[in-house]
Amino acid sequence: MILHKSQIDAHNEKYVAKHKKAFDFLSGEIAGTEAIITKLIDFQVAIPSWALGSGGTRFGRFSGGGEPSTLEQKIEDIGLLHQLNRSSGAVSLHIPWDIPKNTQAIKSLAADFGLKFDAMNSNTFQDQKDQKLSYKFGSMQHVDKSVRQQAVDHNIEVINYGVELGSDSLTVWLSDGSCFPGQLNFRNAFNNTLESLQAVYAALPEDWKVFVEYKAFEPNFYSTTVGDWGQSLLYANKLGDKAFTLVDLGHHLPNANIEQIVALLLNEKKLGGFHFNDSKYGDDDLTVGSIKPYQLFLIFKELVEGMDARGMNHATDLGWMIDASHNVKDPLEDLLQSVEAILLAYAQALLVDSKALAEAQQNNDVAGAQEILQAAYRTDLRPLVAEARLRSGAALQPLRLFREEKIRQQLITKRGEKAVATGL
Repeated sequence: MILHKSQIDAHNEKYVAKHKKAFDFLSGEIAGTEAIITKLIDFQVAIPSWALGSGGTRFGRFSGGGEPSTLEQKIEDIGLLHQLNRSSGAVSLHIPWDIPKNTQAIKSLAADFGLKFDAMNSNTFQDQKDQKLSYKFGSMQHVDKSVRQQAVDHNIEVINYGVELGSDSLTVWLSDGSCFPGQLNFRNAFNNTLESLQAVYAALPEDWKVFVEYKAFEPNFYSTTVGDWGQSLLYANKLGDKAFTLVDLGHHLPNANIEQIVALLLNEKKLGGFHFNDSKYGDDDLTVGSIKPYQLFLIFKELVEGMDARGMNHATDLGWMIDASHNVKDPLEDLLQSVEAILLAYAQALLVDSKALAEAQQNNDVAGAQEILQAAYRTDLRPLVAEARLRSGAALQPLRLFREEKIRQQLITKRGEKAVATGL
């Protein structure tokens, strides 16, 4: 489904006067708004192909209707999101959930929507139809070398699809681990996993990166072979210069200081990318910024500071991706909210008076440092984010336009009430 420019223009015409009043006031109150808007326009967040339908839990899954059942329909939905906000200009594919039957045709379709392909994601945490060997007891860690080789071959297959689509990175998340004490030899599991990752690393094209994603628990609850950022960093360091750690905001134990993790990984030049989501208890995969918005701001503050210290390009030098599951919300509405929250936290981080903060830190002015951070966080920068959208040709209020045009109802009419997205 494609929105006509006239629909976006008509929507913006209704709300532009109120927006301009808020934007003019804000730009008169704070300095540097033009620089922030430019950075916001450049910043793109990859949408995962698996997040365009309703998710679920082990208790059930409730489709909202009109979900994309083919890769082509998923790209159409991401193209629609990008029309609405002009900040969703990349697709992150999961193989084998979304194997392109014709890579050139898929690449051409994505280009028609102004989309490119971000990180490719492999899957060795499920057994697929007609799969020869099972991953029940692990994949890259498995005691059977034949199973490990199967996992390696799959990842190389994913790389090959990515090359054809124009991607330049591979994300590897492993569910490998153990459920009970004594089930696993930890050292052997680590060494088997490293050997497998080294085989995948050797197959990377010269200009590619591999992101090693970690997770504290689930589906294994006693041990996880890549269980935290330290283990991921260990693998990345052993693999080489093209290997990096990927941070998923839901993949930590409760109350982990994610902003400190981010700072240290940037310091070590080993932060490769992000999976944005939010959580209350664990890997809840909730809408970004819906539970812990201040934490999201603090993470972006470390990202901006650390990237600037290294002279990195905010928009292109890290992989920015969403990884979410929409159990009760419309998936497209949820993704619009997530992208908005990411851009808002990024804008607030850009507003931090870094010079004043450094001075407060140097003088051990704890209260002063808090005031500086909270002054940026408590400033309502939504008019700046909206202005960036307006200048990009997107909707001032994407979610409102989505509802005004009854887009979900149109998708249901087109695809059916019972359409269910492939993937999770």
